[in-house]
Amino acid sequence: MTDRSQPHDPSSLTPSSPAERALEQAEAAFGAHLAITPRERAALLRQVARRLGADKTEINETELLHALCQVRRRGWANGMMNHAHRNGDVWVRKADVLLAAERINDPLIDEAGQTAVLESVLEERWREMADTPLRVLDDMRADLADVGTFLSGTQIERLSHSIARAFGGVDLGFEDEMILEEERRAREQEDIRAKAEARRARELQKIKDWEATLVGFEKVPALLHCSRREALRWIAENRLPIAKRDTQPDGLEIFYFDPAELKKCRPLLNSWRRGSGQKSDDGYDDSPQARKGNAAIARVAALDRFAAHFRTARALKRRITLVTGPTNSGKSHTALEALAQAESGLALAPLRLLAHEFREAMLSRGVPASLTTGEERIIDPTARHLAATVEMCPFNNPVDVAIIDEAQMLSDPDRGAAWTAAIMGVPARHVFILGAADCIPLVKRIAELCNDPVDEIHLERKSPLRPAGTLALTDLRAGDALIAFSRRDVLDLRAELMAHNRRVAVIYGALSPEVRRAEAARFNRGDADILIATDAIGMGLNLSIRRVVFSTLRKYDGRQTRNLVSQEVKQIGGRAGRFGKHEEGLVCVLEGAGRPSFIRHMLDAPPEPTLELRPLVQPDADIVQAVAQEMESDSLYGVLTRIKRAVLRPDDPNYRLADMEQALEIAAALEGVDGLDLSTRWTYAMCPINTRDNGIPRLVEWAALHARGQRIFPPGTGRLPAAATAGREELERAEKRHRRLVTWRWLAMRFPENYPELIVAERNAAILDEWIEQVLRTQSRMRESSRRHQGRRSGPSRPPESHSRHKAPHGKKAGGFGKKKPHGKRKKD
Repeated sequence: MTDRSQPHDPSSLTPSSPAERALEQAEAAFGAHLAITPRERAALLRQVARRLGADKTEINETELLHALCQVRRRGWANGMMNHAHRNGDVWVRKADVLLAAERINDPLIDEAGQTAVLESVLEERWREMADTPLRVLDDMRADLADVGTFLSGTQIERLSHSIARAFGGVDLGFEDEMILEEERRAREQEDIRAKAEARRARELQKIKDWEATLVGFEKVPALLHCSRREALRWIAENRLPIAKRDTQPDGLEIFYFDPAELKKCRPLLNSWRRGSGQKSDDGYDDSPQARKGNAAIARVAALDRFAAHFRTARALKRRITLVTGPTNSGKSHTALEALAQAESGLALAPLRLLAHEFREAMLSRGVPASLTTGEERIIDPTARHLAATVEMCPFNNPVDVAIIDEAQMLSDPDRGAAWTAAIMGVPARHVFILGAADCIPLVKRIAELCNDPVDEIHLERKSPLRPAGTLALTDLRAGDALIAFSRRDVLDLRAELMAHNRRVAVIYGALSPEVRRAEAARFNRGDADILIATDAIGMGLNLSIRRVVFSTLRKYDGRQTRNLVSQEVKQIGGRAGRFGKHEEGLVCVLEGAGRPSFIRHMLDAPPEPTLELRPLVQPDADIVQAVAQEMESDSLYGVLTRIKRAVLRPDDPNYRLADMEQALEIAAALEGVDGLDLSTRWTYAMCPINTRDNGIPRLVEWAALHARGQRIFPPGTGRLPAAATAGREELERAEKRHRRLVTWRWLAMRFPENYPELIVAERNAAILDEWIEQVLRTQSRMRESSRRHQGRRSGPSRPPESHSRHKAPHGKKAGGFGKKKPHGKRKKD
């Protein structure tokens, strides 16, 4: 007799099992037409067994049909996805077909019926995405473009059919409107690309034609009616403008000169011979041809006199206090106390999150403060203090005290010019500059160029920091921070640790400041045991970390994969041992990721010598406008190309021109857009975008709408699945949508008439923030709940060390990464 008081074990069913008998009876009664295959039978038996209880020996027709649907759902989902792939319906996602399969209750449904159910799921998704079909189409195109997928005309037509049905069908004209709009958009984009290419070629040809008029040194004496010796002397005295320099393989420099520029020097020759630098107006050539030379443009741009651009700062008697020290040394506290006591002040931070923290620090001291970042304004009309990001430094409003944080960013090739401008131009009587000791030479050089006196304060770390060897992945404890250098590696490590039933918080660059702050708070409260982060934790965020553990000692920096440098190890490792929470900070290496001696060497290394003391500079809107007027050109691409070639000599003793490649790339793409003035184009060129997420084509598309006077509405959130079921693909898609909203909000702050509904954009960003945070929080909590549930079933859980005896996911060794190679050639997140 079968003991029905025990639960059935579907994996060990026999022909005489209750499930087998129940299935045979159900098939005989009402299942002959269901065509159950031998392959389905084993899975169906498990479904039947779950439906039988201690006193239940049969299943009815409804239960049989439902059980068979459960068995066939995976096949239906695969079939619908394959059908979508064959049709080119790239907008169909795995979540869509799984939901459609879940809704099917007829085990004999045919392909047409499955397609109908899937279409109903898609229509729900379209209605949830936005209020109008055109906005849904815009959001879908943007999502697909983010992953490099662009729709053909046929695909657009099919997608438009689907979206139109969701909003009432073709009778309302939505479908035709969308198809016509998409055809118009495609024609416009092609026209823009063609115009841009033609205009870029024209601007480059202008430069080529100009360079063809240049002459070598041998022609200079004849053009100036002077001797060879005189010409050499005047070149050495920097009197004759050199238009172009070519360096030969042997290191010899060849100079070329613009004849028009040389002719402008003729009235000055007699005064030069007499030893005077006075200029005579006789015969001075001010023709358009003469004015367009590189030397004239360089004079107008005056980047070789960059400090003089900041007239308000130069009019003040400024004093600089340079506060340096490692992380956890109290630099910010020292400066904030002085700022709070001042009648007016300014705090400049490298990140929006840190600007918020500066503002909160002032509010906590009873000081009203406003906030200005690229995409956000919080204005208190009573406040005389402002917190802002470095790029938003107000150069014309004098204050008593200013703070500029993270001054070691002066050397950053992408953002260093913003720190140069802030330090040179901040209009404060007392400027506190905070940073690591590496920034001291550059800050002193900038102060020298500005004729500002410098006081130095060097602070020591409040709690000791020491290397602590290697750790296996399963040796991580509550309070540890595991460091990776890409989003992919962060999420891989998160999955592996969660498989070991660890509660995990994550911080990486693609997360918004709000989500990063929420994850940091979860870690600090103890709701997460381990923090996994990129070097995004290196600046700001108060984190209660005891040990920092590097999962790799190499990183991709946007240009190459290289070893970490000492400042990076100190900046990131220094987050360990928060004063008041831990007696000391420990810095470790994950087992198999590198030598502990490397960490010890980097922590003990003195500040790396600064080999390049010329600060990075870049043009601003006024300089761009002045050069354009000098060139008599309205081409931003032409202006920036000439600035790149002309305004700073490679051997300028004081300044270096910052990398302008992204601005040039945007300017080149905008050449095909008519109807935007130079200032507006420059604003678009400065817009923060991610070039890997179709950023430039999208920006050009928005600019074209702007030029026609049309409004650009904020991107939507898309359909967000339940946080508990969201996969990595859905998480990445939400992060990309959030980045689109950041770009849109940045533009809305500058062009509010063309970018309306800022409140909607802020709401959408908040929804995405909340959803992303919920995904990270909920999935970690579910793992913890699952661990506890397993513990109740199997007795006390083993200590974490015992996991090392079990195989880890993905074929990795449970004790760490075994012989895994260092991460390489992945783009920095």
